Amino acid sequence: MSLPTELDGLREQVELRLEEFLPAADRLPDTLSRAIRYSLFPGGKRLRPVLTLVANRALGGREDLAMPAACAIEMIHTYSLIHDDLPAMDDDDLRRGRATSHRVFGEGIAILTGDALLSISFQVLGRFPAGESHDRLRLRILEVISEAASAEQMIAGQVLDLEMQGRNFDQNILETIHRRKTGALITASVVAGALAANAGPEAVERIRTYGEAIGLAFQIVDDLLDVVGTPESLGKSAGKDARSAKATFPALMGLKESRKRAAGLVEEACAAVSPFGPEASLLVRLARSVVDRSR
Repeated sequence: MSLPTELDGLREQVELRLEEFLPAADRLPDTLSRAIRYSLFPGGKRLRPVLTLVANRALGGREDLAMPAACAIEMIHTYSLIHDDLPAMDDDDLRRGRATSHRVFGEGIAILTGDALLSISFQVLGRFPAGESHDRLRLRILEVISEAASAEQMIAGQVLDLEMQGRNFDQNILETIHRRKTGALITASVVAGALAANAGPEAVERIRTYGEAIGLAFQIVDDLLDVVGTPESLGKSAGKDARSAKATFPALMGLKESRKRAAGLVEEACAAVSPFGPEASLLVRLARSVVDRSR
């Protein structure tokens, strides 16, 4: 996935701040510290934290107020990938171009590493941005992100994904899985950015619509790439969805209609933020990069 080059600086800032938000290495068992950093760095596209920061920027917000949420979301995303790759789940050997956490550190440490990243993320959300003047902001952002990572959203999506393997499914159940498993955290990413900008209710709802649309589009394209991509291009295993008989858009609709559905969702996302004017240009380009990506 090629994100606009203007966002390189944001990604670099995310990398730096992620390290700052982690517990010092000497405060953790050495294996845990190494396992956390192994999975979190290098971090691939950093799409979710970038979305938080770009949404915040589009609405005239301060980057320092949005950065804690951006980093916490990336930690939650990484925890979900570690657990998703486990033998009990998708049983993957490759992630972000190298061996998955459980292949390097063992299943027990991988599970605990995911648990640690989740708990650290909520420490960050509870503490930053610091100061009594930001108490309400921290609470609002914490509520949005915790809901996205909850039993009703991301976890429910993963459970449904597992339960539907090898079973008949329709578009309704497929979209439910994708919107919860992948879309919920992407939506929370942009909503958190909007909240950090003190956006009004109408702007927040437009951002939410944008996030829901690109969240579903992102997972549809992920389904497509699992069919047409290679491990070298994806940085992870390819063809596993079909081998596992998973519920995917290509399996239900074929490649052409899946691409059409993803493209339509991106147009919905762009339309939702069009009233923001020129400030929304990066959000629009980010949305379009979702369907143009190769990994």
